[in-house]
Amino acid sequence: MTVAVTPLAQSLDSPDWTLLRNLGIGLVVVLWLATAYWTFKDARRRIEDPWLVALATLVGLFPPFLGPIIYMFFRPPEYIQDARERELEIKAMEERLAQLDQRCPVCRARVEPSYLVCPVCTTRLKSACPGCGQPLESLWQVCPYCAAAIPHGLPSLEDLSAQTPRTSRRAKASDS
Repeated sequence: MTVAVTPLAQSLDSPDWTLLRNLGIGLVVVLWLATAYWTFKDARRRIEDPWLVALATLVGLFPPFLGPIIYMFFRPPEYIQDARERELEIKAMEERLAQLDQRCPVCRARVEPSYLVCPVCTTRLKSACPGCGQPLESLWQVCPYCAAAIPHGLPSLEDLSAQTPRTSRRAKASDS
C-alpha cells in the first residue's frame, strides 16, 4: 500500500521549511526574553524594593508577551531619580522662601536681612563689618560691600545671642 504524498506535505518536510520554522521560533523566544529584560530594567528604574523588582520581572516573563503589558498597568508613574530630583527642588524652593521670610531665632519676629539686632527682643542677628559697618553673613570671608577681610575671630550668631543680656519687660519698665 502506497501513501500518496501531497505537494504540501512534501514542502513541509523540506529542510528550507524546517530552517524557517526554527528561525521563527528563535525570533519569538528572543523577542519574549527581550520584553522580560525590558520589564526588569524599567522596574529597576522605578521601584526601590528588590523583591518588587523580582516580582515585576516574573510578571514580565510569564505570561509571555502579556506580562509586560500587565506590568505597564501597575508600574509606578515616575522614575526614582525623577522623584528624588522633584523632592530636592521642593526642598530648595522651601529654603528660598524661608530666606525671604526671615525671623528672629528667639522671639520669631520678622526681621530684615540688613538688621544687625532684632528690634523686638534685642537679640544680635549678624555681625557688622569692621570696615563699613554693613551686616555680614557668618560664612563670608570678605565683606562684599567694602572688600575688607573679615577676621576669623568674629563671633557667630549663637555666640552673639548667648552674650546678649536678656532683661524682662518688667525690669525695663521699672528702670524708666
